[in-house]
Amino acid sequence: MSRQIVIDPVTRLEGHGRIELLLDDSGRVERAVFKVPELRGFEKFVQGRPAEEMPQITSRICGVCPMAHHMAATRALDALYQVEPPPAAKKIRELAYSAFLVEDHALHFYFLGGPDFIVGPRAPAAERNVLGVIARVGVETGLKVIAVRKRLRQVMAAIAGKAIHPVFGLPGGVAKPVTREQQAEFRAAAAEAVEFAAFTLAAFEKLVLGNSEYVDLICSAMYTHRTYYMGMVDQRNRLSFCEGPIRVTAPEGGEWAKFEARQYLDYIGEHVEPWTYVKLCYLKPLGWSGLEEGPQSGIYSVAPLARLNVADGISTPLAEAAREQFFATLGDRPVHHTLANHWARVIELLYAAERMQELAADEEIADPRVRNLPEAAPTEGVGAVEAPRGTLIHHYQTDERGLIRKANLIVATQNNAARISMSVDRAARGLISNGEVPEGLLNMVEMAFRAYDPCFGCATHAQSGAPPITISVRRPV
Repeated sequence: MSRQIVIDPVTRLEGHGRIELLLDDSGRVERAVFKVPELRGFEKFVQGRPAEEMPQITSRICGVCPMAHHMAATRALDALYQVEPPPAAKKIRELAYSAFLVEDHALHFYFLGGPDFIVGPRAPAAERNVLGVIARVGVETGLKVIAVRKRLRQVMAAIAGKAIHPVFGLPGGVAKPVTREQQAEFRAAAAEAVEFAAFTLAAFEKLVLGNSEYVDLICSAMYTHRTYYMGMVDQRNRLSFCEGPIRVTAPEGGEWAKFEARQYLDYIGEHVEPWTYVKLCYLKPLGWSGLEEGPQSGIYSVAPLARLNVADGISTPLAEAAREQFFATLGDRPVHHTLANHWARVIELLYAAERMQELAADEEIADPRVRNLPEAAPTEGVGAVEAPRGTLIHHYQTDERGLIRKANLIVATQNNAARISMSVDRAARGLISNGEVPEGLLNMVEMAFRAYDPCFGCATHAQSGAPPITISVRRPV
């Protein structure tokens, strides 16, 4: 007799979700479905709002990555008003964004994904958390994590007005320049960030790569999919978070496509399934052929692993050395192991810290010219950045008064949604074979989605703008 196992809620992610496992008579998994029941209607209720409000409105989508939405919205306003920010403004934006990426990647490593490796995937649930991590790495390390994240939030607040809901992004630039006094503070904070990032990478190499059982798990077929990968690169095809074209790598390797953000509708399609509010994105030229992998399938992935797979290099020395070690250990590009996202994330943390250090030392960043006022009438604009969780696209259309007529947001977890569904299903099938399902095994099923660091608060939208819910009101009997 078949039975159903439900993991509800899933844990250590942003948002809400549940996993339903259907087992056959022999105790094997027939199917595992990842359902996301929550709804955010931002695309609908921003209609009629002034476009200039979008960086503040969309930063409320998610309390974990408000800076990503703020930056994507600001870049969309640049395109909407056809205005290019001054060099200092671009560098100020990237400095704040680099600080945000270090802080956010540290959050995932130590609080969300890290417990599965530092504490252990089958450890008691009460220990698989940040307190369990601190117990393993020491209280001094825990204090270091807290202190660095606090310092980085102070940098973000100094530049952006607020660390949680930034207010500095404007079409054509930023709200205020950086002073020389602030620049000195940012240099000191950046040096701390680089030291912290190098420490974190060393901890990963010791605790994770130094454990052969973990390496085998990372490379196992249970956590492997051969898909396409997407990410932003600079003009030399190196890793980029804030500016540049979007590149797609094929499952067998090699560039499949490269396009500007404004061309995204030619390449990205959105598929709807009845069991989730998350739209499943796919490569439009290849079409939707279901939850399958391979070169014939349009399914792709974003996030740290995807970004390393599409980039030909990293511009900063320490992160580039770490990238080279990554591919030397796991094989030539692209690496298809889902759990390798954790290693890639730590490499990106190091790159963001090094980039923060470069920008903080740049004399031009204190130039008082931080905005070019827009003069063109708004009609349509698309902006993109690499959020910690992957490629994020904001697309706005306005009327002649600059009021939002239509908005479309392609967020990282939507880009990953199809691959996440496949990952959960494959992990469940590989782990559960005889009907015995201890809690630690269920956590290893959850690890399949946790590697993507998904944010379902950002990713959930109803196609019609309203949830398909029927409300019945009955009289008392």
